[in-house]
Amino acid sequence: MRQPSVISRRVAAATAVLVVAAGAAACGPEDNRGGGSGSGAAGKPEKGGTLTVLNSKPQEDFDPARLYTSGGGNVPSLVFRTLTTRNREDGAAGAKVVPDLATDLGTPSKNATVWTYTLKDGLKYEDGTAITSADIKYGIERSFAAELSGGAPYLRDWLIGGADYQGPYKDKKGLDSIETPDAKTIVFHLDKPEGEFPFLATQTQTTPVPKAKDTGTKYEEHPVSSGPYKVVKNEGDGERLILERNPHWSAATDEERKAYPDRIDVRSGLDSAVINQRLSASQGADATAVTTDTNLGPAELAKVTGDKKLADRVGTGHFGYTNYIAFNPKVKPFDNPKVRQAISYAVDRSSVVNAAGGSSLAEPATTFLPDQAAFGYTPYDHFPAGKNGDPAKARELLKEAGYPKGLTVTLTHSNDKDFATSPEIATALQEALKKAGITVKLQGLEGNDYSDTVYDVKSEPGFFLGGWGADWPSGGPFFAPIFDGRQIVRSGYNFNSGQLNDPAVNKEIDEINKLTDLDAAAKRWGALDKQVGEQALTVPLFHPVYKRLYGEAVKNVVISDWTGVLDISQVAVK
Repeated sequence: MRQPSVISRRVAAATAVLVVAAGAAACGPEDNRGGGSGSGAAGKPEKGGTLTVLNSKPQEDFDPARLYTSGGGNVPSLVFRTLTTRNREDGAAGAKVVPDLATDLGTPSKNATVWTYTLKDGLKYEDGTAITSADIKYGIERSFAAELSGGAPYLRDWLIGGADYQGPYKDKKGLDSIETPDAKTIVFHLDKPEGEFPFLATQTQTTPVPKAKDTGTKYEEHPVSSGPYKVVKNEGDGERLILERNPHWSAATDEERKAYPDRIDVRSGLDSAVINQRLSASQGADATAVTTDTNLGPAELAKVTGDKKLADRVGTGHFGYTNYIAFNPKVKPFDNPKVRQAISYAVDRSSVVNAAGGSSLAEPATTFLPDQAAFGYTPYDHFPAGKNGDPAKARELLKEAGYPKGLTVTLTHSNDKDFATSPEIATALQEALKKAGITVKLQGLEGNDYSDTVYDVKSEPGFFLGGWGADWPSGGPFFAPIFDGRQIVRSGYNFNSGQLNDPAVNKEIDEINKLTDLDAAAKRWGALDKQVGEQALTVPLFHPVYKRLYGEAVKNVVISDWTGVLDISQVAVK
């Protein structure tokens, strides 16, 4: 494993997801899974009109090489098509990977180290020229250039020679591990088995880029569209992005994107309260507006609860994410498994859920993997303490651990708003553990200080709050970074907080990675999660739920478990 790539990937993933989770501390209407396909304003969805997107975060670096897909929302997929993509359906069905530019999910070699894709017929750019396999190869190669950093570097980790390749601006030869024997075929050679390559092929780095149209760092100003929309204006590095129809896109080659609106106006850099106020009022253009990054806050959700019309315009999303307590067994007293078990029993998940906004916004967790089939979710609770914790059992374990009179520990958490409820959750845990004879001192740190402290093995505390989300809905990118011993980073960002380096666990991770049967792989991820969970290296707390308003004239609301946000490729405004 090449650690620098892993580090950058995980930092980006954690940052992107934590931002999404930021507004989740609230109470709201009951879960309706977003209303289902066809929900929203009454009437059959039709083509035409303008969809407005009101977001707080700008759509920066609008270049397929630089976008980190998990943080890119839905806007990039309107312009950039990839070899595969997410299934654009509600809920669990939307957590599946499906073909996009490719005819299928790829053909693997026997050991899953070689993957071959064939492109569909009739694929064209916005200027009418044909999309070729060489364009996809070039698009991937330019993502290795230092000037275009920021994208997900899985390909650097997985491709033979990827670790040393510097991109086409410095190395004209290109990557030998990507072959294009003809205009419609592309072959990838990997340095180890990767059964989840079809998921990786959804990343924006597999977007075709015509070499003759590449303008380097300026490409983001007018990237060449392979999707249903093209960029006609990009102001303020993504603060204002206007998209109009790509006349050469053909629905016959694209089963996923509905592309109902004629025009999409993305306005970013807005205050979250202003966004929710505008969506609530739905006046003028805001009646046909949505958001892909702004949750409802406590006051707004209270208003929604008492207004049926507003409640009907709330989309509910589930994204694969777990908030948890992390232990560092290298720090006393957490080197003692019984201490970790005692804390596991002492946790009052009801109070934690309340601190996170209530049952509408947080679902209690006893497993590290999210409670979705795509991840291989296997129910277990190794330390059953009911809804309110079991302080008596916790005291019993503390006595066995040599602390009959209890103990005092420090819990590190973030004060940053992007970590939303960390202070509230820390306080809830402090109160619950006190009942078990555990005195908890709280150490709140600001944003970068928090990350630099808890994700560095040299400074990692013994007891802190963490959270993790995956770049695609599978056990692989969710489980391995936290529990694969080969991903422990001694110098730089480390996410294996328990510093687990169990040869048997590492071997099973390798064996699962060889599987191209994703359902079979999911079952084994779930079994491995259950096995490792017995060591109490983490205490799963809850999985967040996301609530977002949309305008009263918006039709065809679809929210998949892949992203947890409204899919604007499905929305209609007429």
